[in-house]
Parts: sequence; C-alpha cells; structure tokens
Amino acid sequence: MSLAEQPSNGDSRILVLAGGLVGAAGVALSAAAAHRGGAFTATAANFLLMHAPVFVAVGLAGGNRCLRIASLALFVGLLLFCGDLIARDFLGSRLFPLSAPIGGTLLIAGWLAIAVSALWRPRR
Repeated sequence: MSLAEQPSNGDSRILVLAGGLVGAAGVALSAAAAHRGGAFTATAANFLLMHAPVFVAVGLAGGNRCLRIASLALFVGLLLFCGDLIARDFLGSRLFPLSAPIGGTLLIAGWLAIAVSALWRPRR
C-alpha cells in the first residue's frame, strides 16, 4: 500500500470518533425506544448500532480511498435516514421530504462501495 493510499492519522481518529458517537447514539436511542416507545426510534437505534463497528474498523485498520469514501457515504446516509426516523417520533414530522429514501440509498451505496474497495488496487 502506498503512502497515498494510507489514511492519515487524523482520518483514522475521525473515523474512530464517528464510530464511538454513532454507537453511543444507538445505545441512547435504544433506551429511549424501550422507555417511551417509538418504532421509528428503535429502527434508528438498530441502524446506528449495526453501522458503528464499520467506522471503528476502518479507522483502526485503515484502508484505501474507496473504503474511506464508503465510510463517508454510510455516515451521511445514517444522518439522513436515522435523523428522519427520529424526527418522526420526537417532532411528529419528517426531517425534510425524501430524507429517509436519500439516506437509505446512501447506505446501500456505501455498502456497495465497501464491496468495491476489496477489488481496489493502489497505483504503483
């Protein structure tokens, strides 16, 4: 792996930070869903908890540019998808029109980019 393909220490730390924050939000929302109810909140909590390890793993193990871009797509997708679900339960309205579908599409694209990253070859 060339130096250009390795994430900087700052990139790694940001991804681990994102993983920790996403995981913490997932646990907090799980508790909120258990105590106050709310199917949307429970779904958002599950999505956050299942994606948190991705950020930690990429941050700790590093990865190529494609993997880091995939992580960004997952993060933005989570913000939109989960943000919309949480807004529905707590505010009674959507985040903005099409926020959940856009977020879900970004989540799918992020996972596909993770798959593509396995085939990514660094330039020599």
